[in-house]
Amino acid sequence: MPYYEIAVGRFEEAYHPSALKAALAEFISALIFVFAGEGSGIAYNYVTDDGATTAAGLIQASLAHAFGLFVGVSVSANISGGHVNPAVTFGAFLGGHITLFRGILYWIAQCAGSSVACLLLRVSTGGLSTPAFSISSDVSVWNALVLEIVMTFGLVYTVYATAVDPKKGNIGIIAPIAIGFIVGANILAGGAFDGASMNPCVSFGPALVSWTWTHQWVYWVGPLIGGGIAALVYDFIFYGSDTHELLPDA
Repeated sequence: MPYYEIAVGRFEEAYHPSALKAALAEFISALIFVFAGEGSGIAYNYVTDDGATTAAGLIQASLAHAFGLFVGVSVSANISGGHVNPAVTFGAFLGGHITLFRGILYWIAQCAGSSVACLLLRVSTGGLSTPAFSISSDVSVWNALVLEIVMTFGLVYTVYATAVDPKKGNIGIIAPIAIGFIVGANILAGGAFDGASMNPCVSFGPALVSWTWTHQWVYWVGPLIGGGIAALVYDFIFYGSDTHELLPDA
């Protein structure tokens, strides 16, 4: 992994037009994604009178998140890279594909988009609560942390293989589909245990609007570790210095 390609960047990036456009694209994509994903949870609670999670509920959440992320990545891919996830941005930073300053700008935009989506859901549903991510009673915090690490590893590894790697060829065309699919699959696998976030901004918005911060750190630490490991593994083993695309000077 070309660790020496990691770049802090320049403060001017914080207000450069291209960076601001990219951040706006991330904001809109996160809003679209979280509105669909969180909205599916609110709808499920509404039609079941806050009933217990069932297999049908997991399938509903899986489809909503998979479809929403597919669209979110697709509409911003040509503008910002279609991160829609602080863990993906962190992995891209470790791989030298984005500077620290632009990465922070992305994080702010992604979390803001998630928060606005949850506010819009609360307003448009007549004040229904936006359920925050939570860990099942028979699952420990450490079990949930491992789950988030493993699931996010799979997600960011998929992003690298289908969207970041310059050798991807025609498979890059289906990158948004593959990224949506791995999120949907992981929700089916881990949703019953800790909600299967894999994305800190997805957890942040509902927590902020509902003001429920219990175990919120799990949904940040786990995805960042998993995303970071995936980026390092892909860069070290599969990328190679001969194919690594450097950050532009400007």
